[in-house]
Amino acid sequence: MPTLFSRIIAGELPGRFVWRDPEVTAFLSIAPLRPGHTLVVPRREIDRWTDADGALLARCVEVAQAVGQGVRRAWDAPRAGLVIAGFEVPHLHIHVAPAWDMSDFDFTKAEPEEDQSALDDAAARLRAALLELGYAQARDTDRD
Repeated sequence: MPTLFSRIIAGELPGRFVWRDPEVTAFLSIAPLRPGHTLVVPRREIDRWTDADGALLARCVEVAQAVGQGVRRAWDAPRAGLVIAGFEVPHLHIHVAPAWDMSDFDFTKAEPEEDQSALDDAAARLRAALLELGYAQARDTDRD
């Protein structure tokens, strides 16, 4: 059975994508720690990051770094945080979010965003920042 993230990547479930390339996608979390909280996800289903081959894991981190640059720019944040936890969905994913201090990483405070327009606005803001940084993978497309 495909994971929740595979279903989002396939377009079976909605997602607010900010990055698409042949190996990796990135889309906003529906339960953000802060506006701009993004999940970097390989297209290939891999449960644990420790099971990913080195090249794919490196690609995920490269994309996470680009997204981190984007969230810093879009929200004028001093840092971009990166967390690999792996408990929520059995599909490797890297959390990237703008951060001002360690309390920004308290996942117990993450709540589903009820205001869908807030997610749309955050996705547009992040895509614009990524495009300004020269990342064409951030183009706004409905499908791959």
